[in-house]
Amino acid sequence: MTKTRWILLGLLALAVAAFFLLDLNRFLTLDFFKAQQAAVEAYRHVHPWITAGVYFAVYVLVTAVSLPGGAVMTLVGGALFGLWWGTLIVSFASSIGATLAFLVARFLLRDWVQARFGDRLRAINAGIKKEGGFYLFSLRLVPIFPFFIINLLMGLTPLSTWTFYWVSQVGMLAATLVFVNAGTQLARVESLGGILSPGLLVSFALLGLFPLLARRVVAWIEARQVYARWHRPARFDRNLVVIGAGSAGLVTAYIAAAVKAKVTLIEKHRLGGDCLNTGCVPSKALIRSAKLLASLQHANELGIRGARAEFDFAEVMERVQRVVRRVEPHDSAERYRALGVEVIEGTARITTPWEVEVTRPDGSSERISTRSIVIAAGARPFVPPIPGIDEVDTLTSDNLWALRELPKRLVVLGGGPIGAELTQAFARLGSRVTQVEMLPRILIREDPEVSELVTERFRAEGIEVLLDHRAKAFLIENGEKILVAEHAGVDRRIPFDAVLVAVGRVANLTGYGLEELGIPVGRTVETNAFLQTLYPNIYAAGDVAGPYQFTHTAAHQAWYAAVNALFDPFKKFRADYSVIPWATFVDPEVARVGLNELEAKERGIAYEVTRYGIDDLDRAIADGTALGFVKVLTVPGKDRILGVTLVGEHAADLLAEYVLAMRQRIGLNKILGTIHIYPTLAEANKYAAGEWKKAHAPQRVLRWLARFHAWRLGPGTGR
Repeated sequence: MTKTRWILLGLLALAVAAFFLLDLNRFLTLDFFKAQQAAVEAYRHVHPWITAGVYFAVYVLVTAVSLPGGAVMTLVGGALFGLWWGTLIVSFASSIGATLAFLVARFLLRDWVQARFGDRLRAINAGIKKEGGFYLFSLRLVPIFPFFIINLLMGLTPLSTWTFYWVSQVGMLAATLVFVNAGTQLARVESLGGILSPGLLVSFALLGLFPLLARRVVAWIEARQVYARWHRPARFDRNLVVIGAGSAGLVTAYIAAAVKAKVTLIEKHRLGGDCLNTGCVPSKALIRSAKLLASLQHANELGIRGARAEFDFAEVMERVQRVVRRVEPHDSAERYRALGVEVIEGTARITTPWEVEVTRPDGSSERISTRSIVIAAGARPFVPPIPGIDEVDTLTSDNLWALRELPKRLVVLGGGPIGAELTQAFARLGSRVTQVEMLPRILIREDPEVSELVTERFRAEGIEVLLDHRAKAFLIENGEKILVAEHAGVDRRIPFDAVLVAVGRVANLTGYGLEELGIPVGRTVETNAFLQTLYPNIYAAGDVAGPYQFTHTAAHQAWYAAVNALFDPFKKFRADYSVIPWATFVDPEVARVGLNELEAKERGIAYEVTRYGIDDLDRAIADGTALGFVKVLTVPGKDRILGVTLVGEHAADLLAEYVLAMRQRIGLNKILGTIHIYPTLAEANKYAAGEWKKAHAPQRVLRWLARFHAWRLGPGTGR
């Protein structure tokens, strides 16, 4: 908080303290005004404009400083100026005063509150930005909610000042009329409590529900308009049809079957999606073989004089396929049919919001009617339109697994997680790999120190990492393939035998009937917080929906898509992305959950950093894997975790403790107080918590303890 804010806060605190210490609140009581009513009315009769001006200014001041007495002031307005003039004056004075209180709270506290609690308030902020006027209007209509608290709390949100002002003016009008009207009969008013009878309070409460009910009615009307051109079936064949049998589709179908819904799962290729067939499973199998070879090359570091391995690349790739086949039954059609899911092989196309046409491999087709649909069509590798790229037989994470001959010279385009993992794996298998990244560093979403550590490791393993290099063209000259890459305005020619394109993935959006239905799409299918598309009964989940393209987030979204699709309008849930972990399986592994420093700075979130170097960990030293670190971001002065970055052996496994801690709001003190087996890599988490504790040790208390223990040693003992 800046000096100016502290000064203003101090002045306000002094003003409020003086108000109560000097008993100034006695001037804002009903009894005081009744005693002075005749004199005040006589003065108003002689000086009407001065009286109105002073009254207006005092009302604004009382409201702006959030002093008690607003209700009495409103009664006084009715007694002095009558119903219509009193309502007019009070309405503007209360709205202006409330807006000033709103602005004071915003100036003094909003930045601080958002910095400390921004992650918790993200959903509230989004709701206020979208529908803050509705919420404020509802609160203003119900006078049992203290208006001064509403003023202050709204000042901490992103609600615009103009919206706050005009909604307050309109929303407070009903209560203003009631109190001003009561003020015209002030002699009959014995207490403020007598003005708001239980019946009147109930009426206000029902009135306060009106905007929320109106919002639902509007949403219902909009939904009806969306469906207007379609004929809704009288009955349905299925409760749910799921398009795509990757992670999101499989989990959606599993949940639907578990709650005894009638569900059909449609997949045109292979169940398991990218993760099983071309992504997570085969890549990790390949990485495991490559890591063993790398370990043997460093056997002398473990006291083994020499170790070598003979291998055939084709056999390594066959082993990868064996791993896929071993895992395949987990995602098989047989398993899901046994669970109660109807599994159809074919191409799905949505023809109406309640009908899906399925074309089978033999050309036959059928239409299935369904209450709800979940689109889980996944994504595919993106191949950029670089001149000449079609002439060089590009590899992607989809077709890579058919390789049976190791490329001698491999160019990898892309420095993201997929590109980095495969770069290192092929280099360890014996390819001479050149990684080309157009950005200043690889793993751009991680903190710079993470990128630097991984880059240094790559280069130490013989990988040529070219940063700030933009691929311009592919050529074939005298039978040799060449990539032309531009760096600092100069072209560089890179000869290669094979090129692997790993520059990102694009959602599968065409061929499913989205265009015909008018469902908006961008890079992904557009959905709301409940994963609903333009049509409330059609949902999207997984890579096709974003914002994350991970197997575990696809499964996470699938729960929301399934439950919402099956139980809306009775109950539905907003998808929660508050604690999302991910990992890049290079060596050393990189794993993260929550914020890193890069994101915290971009979003203006205050944080403290605690770091523990894994090079100091006993088990890592014993294993010869003493490389990496644990970096924890916490709320300044507190042990609440904002995010964790872990780099090192089995980082993805070690991260699970922090994922649980963040999800259950467990702080570093609790992690420090938890027994971790010695010697294990997991102790790194405890030691990181210990580093935080050491940095926040109460130094004054420790100095007093030192004196206490010195005193207990006896007279004349010094240190």
